[in-house]
Amino acid sequence: MGNRKRKTVVESRSVMHRLVMPEDSNTLGTLMGGVLMHWMDMCAAIAARRHSNTYAMTVTVDRIQFVGSVRVGEVVNLEAEVTRAFRTSMEIGLRVIAENLDTGEKRLCASTFYSFVAVDRHGSTLPVPEVIPETDEQKKRYRDAEERRTARLEDAGRIREEAEAFNRQQP
Repeated sequence: MGNRKRKTVVESRSVMHRLVMPEDSNTLGTLMGGVLMHWMDMCAAIAARRHSNTYAMTVTVDRIQFVGSVRVGEVVNLEAEVTRAFRTSMEIGLRVIAENLDTGEKRLCASTFYSFVAVDRHGSTLPVPEVIPETDEQKKRYRDAEERRTARLEDAGRIREEAEAFNRQQP
């Protein structure tokens, strides 16, 4: 990895809080998944920009499992941090915690991993700093990131082949 700059996981940490309002909800009075995904992408993007100190574009979002609904009036707490950096890409771990302000109850609602690529204002990729994991949990996520990356790259190859086949069929 040579002379690349290095940053700790904590330096990229992004925390956002959103009060769920009626305009964020569906007809059941719970937060719409698409609204939550938008907030998640924003929180992950901030972590990626903090780490890379440049523009960062979303490349992939791993499977998102919604494990509980969030009601109007509750707070959504989003927490994101870079778990590993490769040459120009970064993996960001993100979790969503719902908070009932009346009872103080907090519960995990969703978690996922994003990958971002660092780019300049013209869209050309840029190298990113290495990640320094410090805690046992950070070190585990760092180690496991390689396996997740391999799976993403395999998926990207399949999707690229599908796109090329589709595009060849277009007039």
